[in-house]
Amino acid sequence: MIDVIKQVNAAHREVGNHPVSTGEGRSLLLRRTYDASIEDVWSACTEPDRIGRWLAPVTGDLRLGGTFQLEGNAGGEILRCEEPHLLKVTWSLGEGMATEVEVRLSKGEDDDTVLELVHASPAEFVDGMVRSYGPGGTIGIGAGWDLALLGLDLHLRGEDLDPLTRANAPDVREFAVRGCQAWGPAIQATWGTSDEDIAAAVAFATQHYAPADEAAGANG
Repeated sequence: MIDVIKQVNAAHREVGNHPVSTGEGRSLLLRRTYDASIEDVWSACTEPDRIGRWLAPVTGDLRLGGTFQLEGNAGGEILRCEEPHLLKVTWSLGEGMATEVEVRLSKGEDDDTVLELVHASPAEFVDGMVRSYGPGGTIGIGAGWDLALLGLDLHLRGEDLDPLTRANAPDVREFAVRGCQAWGPAIQATWGTSDEDIAAAVAFATQHYAPADEAAGANG
């Protein structure tokens, strides 16, 4: 069992305007501190056998300029790889629009490691989706990265869960629901979304990770 509240509170969540290669971008940022050396975290984020134990099995030419494909997930091109501090890739699902993910590592105060993950998308696309459908999709993406970074924490502690099946575990579902709820205030503070609309967006995102009755239980 994971400590759901502790894990949710371990992350700082932020919405910003990080640019993409094609111009202006909208971004989600997650920041977490891991009780592991920067070399160990870098290894976990870049070595195929370890990536498969917390994110998803990966194939491809994993070097600068190469491409990758995560099983059942995104693929893309490796844009920057500066060991052990910076990894930047394009991130696309199938034939979907290319976005960009940047992982930044720095040494903490106690030989631990601070990880910042930024997922940026073209501003025109995000703004159009929010106008048409609200920010529920953005919340869902943020919660998805919450789950990935939870998996990384468990892996670094030697407590691997199968990344392709862990979403079915009750405590992981609760974590995902609470992650959606935690993204709500970050998005509302940045975009000025009304209380009613942000509540609807959180509820929409939650349905992707847990049925309504399980989401209601996490609110208790």
